[in-house]
Amino acid sequence: MLFDTHVHLNDEQFNEDLQEVIERAKEAGISYMVVVGFNRPTIERAISLVKEYDFLYASIGWHPVDAIDMTDKDLAWIEEMAANPKVVALGEMGLDYHWDKSPHDVQKEVFRRQIGLAKKLKLPIIIHNRDATEDVVQILREENAEEVGGIMHCFSGSAETAKECIEMNFHISLGGPVTFKNAKKPKRVAIEVPLDRLLIETDCPYLAPHPYRGKRNEPAYVKLVAEQVAELKEISFEEVAQKTTENAKKLFGIE
Repeated sequence: MLFDTHVHLNDEQFNEDLQEVIERAKEAGISYMVVVGFNRPTIERAISLVKEYDFLYASIGWHPVDAIDMTDKDLAWIEEMAANPKVVALGEMGLDYHWDKSPHDVQKEVFRRQIGLAKKLKLPIIIHNRDATEDVVQILREENAEEVGGIMHCFSGSAETAKECIEMNFHISLGGPVTFKNAKKPKRVAIEVPLDRLLIETDCPYLAPHPYRGKRNEPAYVKLVAEQVAELKEISFEEVAQKTTENAKKLFGIE
């Protein structure tokens, strides 16, 4: 039993063969997935998918790249959508200094407002961080995000940063990059982070693991992430599968 904590099955890349992708995931032993919506169209699609499939859940929020487009109306709408019992988290939210569509101060403001909403709704948060670790950690501290905790999604930071995040009640989620030959940081993180704080994900259709690197990613490949974590930790695949699934269910409040 595996839990892919971050999928974008609401992405257009899955329009043609979604059912086959879901079948392959089931065959690979994936029992649960969280579909992440990060703007109006992807949130609407995420909500429609979780209505259709009982093993799918949703996380909804506003992506930092598009922070400049978010209005008060959008935030109120996210709050409204979050009343759906299958919405188990808010996000992905955070900071992205790689693309420069949204000014940093706008991203920070939108990030803070979403943390505030998560605390009001008592939902965990899913954090997107690209080239902005110091500011992400600072904002999580200042906004007392540990009240709700959540996930450092597709974590690419150091083992030291992972420890800081764990101290703030966050889980560390590893995806395809942990399988890359030269990915020293994610491998070190996999070894050092305690199993009860680890999660696995694909972030599909992005970041496919080895040997599918550069191709479209899909939930079935989360098994390769779990296998790599097991190998690095020198424990069984079954233990990684069981514990990461337990961690995710507990975090998301899934019975």
